[in-house]
Amino acid sequence: MDTQPVILIADDEYAARHAMKKALEKQKYKLLEAKNGEEVLKVLEENKVDLVFLDINMPEKDGFAVMEKIKEISSPPLVVFITAYGDEKVAVKAMKMGAYDYIRKPPELDELRLIAKNAIKTVRLTRENEELRQMLSEQEGMGEMIGQSHLMQEIFQRIRKISPTDVTVLIQGESGTGKELVAKEIHYLSQRSKKPFIAVNCAALPDNLIENELFGHEKGAYTGAQSTQKGKFELAHEGTLFLDEIGDMDLATQSKVLRALEEKRFQRLGGSEYI
Repeated sequence: MDTQPVILIADDEYAARHAMKKALEKQKYKLLEAKNGEEVLKVLEENKVDLVFLDINMPEKDGFAVMEKIKEISSPPLVVFITAYGDEKVAVKAMKMGAYDYIRKPPELDELRLIAKNAIKTVRLTRENEELRQMLSEQEGMGEMIGQSHLMQEIFQRIRKISPTDVTVLIQGESGTGKELVAKEIHYLSQRSKKPFIAVNCAALPDNLIENELFGHEKGAYTGAQSTQKGKFELAHEGTLFLDEIGDMDLATQSKVLRALEEKRFQRLGGSEYI
């Protein structure tokens, strides 16, 4: 990876940005600037940045709010917080949030250069390892799926493309071709991976029970409903719900499922409030 390292200097004070830029400009870095939190996010959206020197006290969005957004980026840059002298508690919080390091303001220029040099080495090595792991996975398979054919590689690429998104996915294929394996891999590669993956075999549930299984019920919804029960939609909240053989549902239930997916809300059986 021999592309020019990109560093973003984010500080609301022009003098501070200028001093840091002068200290780093001879190191063959591409240097970008931002004077507030919103500008930082815009620059990161438009550029592949390796390292961010991020002032904590900035207008519009402070450094901590920006850091939360940076953590959502795929292959994010490393972050070095800039903090006022004596803000040790703030520095500790910054490190707990995942910062690579922090420097006091005004920074010692030699320290600034050394941190930048080490951070660039770290982020480049991390990204090279990620690329290597992806190459190996493409050659050997993905998760529990194995295949080197052109068609399997297309499936793996689609899974990688879909996984970071928050959309409803239709997986088609004959029985036994691995639709659940695909669903699991999408889940494990997504931001929902730490939440539940719940599979429902729609073909195995009788028509008079499937609504209760999917949407749950309130206490007293029907004879024998002695307590409130959560359905699979609710249990899979913030995770993934895999509806296998959805075509075997009766049309009335399919309609209710479609509405729940479109509106992203539903009612338990016997309930009047949306969840």
